[in-house]
Amino acid sequence: MMQILFLALCGLLTHTRADPGARLRLGMDIMNREVQSAMDESHILEQMAAEAGKKPIKGITNVKVKDVQLPVITLNFIPGVGIFQCVSTGMTITGKSFMGGNMEIMVALNITATDRLLQDEETGLPVFKSEGCEIILISVKTNMPSNMLPKVVNKFLDSTLHKVLPSLMCPAIDAVLVYVNKKWATLNAPMPVGQMGTIKYVLTSMPTTTASSVQVDFSPTVQQQGGNTIQPANAGEAFEFPEGYAEGSSQLLLSATFLTAELALLQKSFDVNVHDMKIGQLPPQTTKTLAGFIPKVTKAYPKPKPLVTQIRINKPPKITMETGNSLLHLHGTLEMFAVRRRGKAPVSLFLLESHFNLKIQYSVRENRLQMVTSLNRLLSLSRESSSIGAFNEKKLTGFITDYLREAYVPVVNDALQVGFPLPDLLDMDYNLAELSIVENALVLNLKLN
Repeated sequence: MMQILFLALCGLLTHTRADPGARLRLGMDIMNREVQSAMDESHILEQMAAEAGKKPIKGITNVKVKDVQLPVITLNFIPGVGIFQCVSTGMTITGKSFMGGNMEIMVALNITATDRLLQDEETGLPVFKSEGCEIILISVKTNMPSNMLPKVVNKFLDSTLHKVLPSLMCPAIDAVLVYVNKKWATLNAPMPVGQMGTIKYVLTSMPTTTASSVQVDFSPTVQQQGGNTIQPANAGEAFEFPEGYAEGSSQLLLSATFLTAELALLQKSFDVNVHDMKIGQLPPQTTKTLAGFIPKVTKAYPKPKPLVTQIRINKPPKITMETGNSLLHLHGTLEMFAVRRRGKAPVSLFLLESHFNLKIQYSVRENRLQMVTSLNRLLSLSRESSSIGAFNEKKLTGFITDYLREAYVPVVNDALQVGFPLPDLLDMDYNLAELSIVENALVLNLKLN
């Protein structure tokens, strides 16, 4: 009985475990930028210094705080915990001493704390929360006469710096983290893919901290406009961050499985009816041109008739990736019709089953992943039906290949212009990313402005 229960439990865990379709590695470059920008945006040290000026200091009147130095921030990852943060700054405190003279005290200090990475109970989003904040005095200088220096400094340290500044300056860390945490807030929001559906980057689990990065795993949800969720066809393909990136840098990894699910949103957009007689460098699209490959067409249509070609993709598109190369595989039907006059319906000449693939080039524009394709190879062509009798469909290989290249690939590229949204967090700018293709995944090596 226990063995059956154990197997059932293992099966449940296996079923509910979500494989990451996207993986983000946040290095020290981005974390430094985010904390520094949050510090700048909040102006928190200046606010805390102003509050410090309101605190009474025994023996000093008209207390003011000025010349707050631009903070220098140092971060270090703590594996399994979060980030250790040290903020180095300084300020000048002025006032009238009990002796009646103007007094200036120049203070240099460090604020240290551990920013623990947690999960917000209400939103489920990652949040940083500080703990263990300390104020470390680096130096204290004064303009008081040297014979007064020890007493003044000691009184100042006892009555103000050691007692007042921790309660005033440590909240600066929490206030800054509020700004950082806000930049996770839009992570769970669904993002549109034109009118076809949405992409939502759902966390697979809580982000984890290593000695060199914060790693965020996603199981993105791809949802059609009608509300149906597209399930990945072959989840579980292994993909890993390649080696060789600069220490402290950040990367985003998008699996081929996830990109395949995204393309399923566009499958209907890949269906097309082509009526044009003149297409690119192709010969005129008439029965006369087709008769050069299938002589029987001439018997059926002695006078040239315009052709209409209908292409339908009847299986979900699939992306495959190997180092340096990515292909889009399309399975569908290609049916050619002869157009008749006086409003009569076109007549189907033949219906072919086809499998071909397109080479994909990736780029980023306006924080959306863009794809442009070119025909790679027509892999198979088989006749399903024919109104003109049997013929060797292999003789059409060159004709169909040229047709796909000139007439069909532009349709695919037009549909792909909608682009696919990338994770919206930490005000990330993906437009400068360097892209590379590895086994089963696309890598975006993220760059700072």
